[in-house]
Amino acid sequence: MELKDAIEKRRAYRSLGPVDVSDSMVRELAGAANLSPSCFNNQPWRYIFVRDKDVLKTLQGAMSKGNEWTSLASMVIAVLSRPDLDCVIKDREYYQFDTGMATAFLILKATDLGLVAHPIAGFSPKKAKEILTIPEDVRLITLVIVGRKKEELDPILSKDQAESEKKRPERHPFERFAYLEKYSG
Repeated sequence: MELKDAIEKRRAYRSLGPVDVSDSMVRELAGAANLSPSCFNNQPWRYIFVRDKDVLKTLQGAMSKGNEWTSLASMVIAVLSRPDLDCVIKDREYYQFDTGMATAFLILKATDLGLVAHPIAGFSPKKAKEILTIPEDVRLITLVIVGRKKEELDPILSKDQAESEKKRPERHPFERFAYLEKYSG
């Protein structure tokens, strides 16, 4: 798949079907993330690839109301880092930016592999960290929900979620987020 196609095809679908996530798929996703740039090549990203059905079921206890659809996941990827793993220049901490770029590479690779990789904010970091035995000093930045897009809408989705599956949400026009030469917002 061409990069342009992967960017355009990527969507945060919620109606997911099962997929057998192999070790080689995990390595491909991790490998794509690992090619991302980072401050002084510190590579601050850390990932936990959760495929075990029992762990996935337990992880449902960390999901926020409205994210019941995450139970359809074949894999959940926990995205982690710590400020000391990357550059801190005066008051600027780069670890979240660099980890975000790496995660974008991972999401595009998932799209290339025919997967949906949907990052979410709707979960309890405290509960998820306990379930995944993540140390207190490590930041759980997001969870990425992975599966295959189902053609039919899953009944677990709310009415609003089902509607958002039907067409890509509107994107801001260029003039709303991009400026030439200086900020003018």
